Amino acid sequence: MRCPVCQNQFEPGGNAAAPFCSERCREVDLGRWLGEAYTLPVVADPEADETPESFEPPAQENDR
Repeated sequence: MRCPVCQNQFEPGGNAAAPFCSERCREVDLGRWLGEAYTLPVVADPEADETPESFEPPAQENDR
């Protein structure tokens, strides 16, 4: 098996840090997630910023 962080090959049997080769690589990966180094691809919705035709803004307290 190959470690996703350092790319070293290792035997996964009995390794508590699997799928990483060591606890260090496991913590490096966690740090990348927490630091937002990894992201998921997002397809922007071009209509997400448009206001619907039937939109009515909420009444303000001063308008009563």
